[in-house]
Amino acid sequence: MESELIGASKNMTRIRQLIDRVADTGLNTIVYGETGVGKEMVVQNLYLKSERNGKPFVKVNCAALPDTLLESEMFGYEPGAFTGADRRRRGKFEQASTGVLFLDEIGDMSLPLQSKLLHVLQGGDFTPLGSEKAMQTNAWVIAATNHDLEQDLTAGKFREDLYYRLSAIKIFIEPLRNRPEDIPLLINHYVEKFKAQFNNRELRVPSARTIQRLCAYKWPGNVRELQNVLKRIMILDDGEDGIEGLLSPGSAPADARDADGAKAAQAGSFLEVHGISDLSGLSLKKVRKEAMDRVEREVIAYVLNKTGWNRSKATKVLKISYKTLLYKIKDLGIEPPPDALL
Repeated sequence: MESELIGASKNMTRIRQLIDRVADTGLNTIVYGETGVGKEMVVQNLYLKSERNGKPFVKVNCAALPDTLLESEMFGYEPGAFTGADRRRRGKFEQASTGVLFLDEIGDMSLPLQSKLLHVLQGGDFTPLGSEKAMQTNAWVIAATNHDLEQDLTAGKFREDLYYRLSAIKIFIEPLRNRPEDIPLLINHYVEKFKAQFNNRELRVPSARTIQRLCAYKWPGNVRELQNVLKRIMILDDGEDGIEGLLSPGSAPADARDADGAKAAQAGSFLEVHGISDLSGLSLKKVRKEAMDRVEREVIAYVLNKTGWNRSKATKVLKISYKTLLYKIKDLGIEPPPDALL
C-alpha cells in the first residue's frame, strides 16, 4: 500500500490530523469526494495508522456487482445455497474480522442490501446465505462514496439509520481544483514514483514549461487524471505540444480563455478522429472511455515491446495480474510484432 498522503493544502493537513486522531478508535467512517480524489488512499492511511495494521484489509466495490452477487460476496454462502454453490465461501465480513472492511462506492448499494448491512453494524453478526447459524464479526467498517448522501437521504435512495451508523467520522477530500497548492507536490511525487516503477532511462521528466501548464489545469478527473497524464508524458514523450491533447478543453485556466477558438478546433479534430460528426453521436462518457482506452493501449504496447513481449515481466512493470494483462491485450486489440517470441 502507498502510505503517504501528499499535499500542503489546509484540506490535506486537516485530513492527516484527523487520521492520526481517529485511526485507533475503530469508529465507522465515511470518506467523501469526487471520483479520483484519492479516497482509497485515505482509507489505506486509516488502516496503516491503526492498531489493525497487519490484519486483514478487505475491499468490496459496491458498484461493481449486482445485488445477488454483492450479497454473497459480503456475507458468504454455504453449499447448496443457490445453483452452482458447491462449496462454502467465506464472505468479506468474515475475511475482514479483526481487520478493516472497506466498502467502496457505498452510495451505489441498493436499499435491500443497505438494510442487511445495517443489521450487521447494529448487532455485529451476520448469516451466510444458506445457513441458519449467525457469525460474529468485529471488522472496522470504512466506506467511501462520490455521492452526496444527504441528498440521497432526501431522495429516499439511502437509509437514514444506516447513514448515521456509518458516519461516526466523516472525512471530505476537496477536489484538486480547490487545492492548487497540492498540484506541484503531487507532480513531483508521481514523477519520482514512476521513474522508480518503470526503471527506464528513456522516461522523459516533464520540463518546467510542462509543469507550469499542468499546475494551471483544473483537473476534472482529479489525482487519478493527473497520474494518467504524467504516465503518458513520461512514457510516450509526445513533446511539449502534445500535452494539450491530453487535457480536457473544458478545464482551461482563466488566462487561457482567449484561445477558445483554437481549443474548439482541437475538440473538433478529436471528435472527427473518433467518427463523431453530429450531436446525435456525441457522448462524453464514450469519448472519455475511448481516450482512456487509447492511453492504456499505447502504454501496455510500449511496455510489452520494451520487455520483448515477455508478459510476466510486463505484469510486474504495469503492476497488474497476468489475467488482467491478457484481457487488456485482447480487449484493446494489441498485436505483437512479427518477430516477437510468444
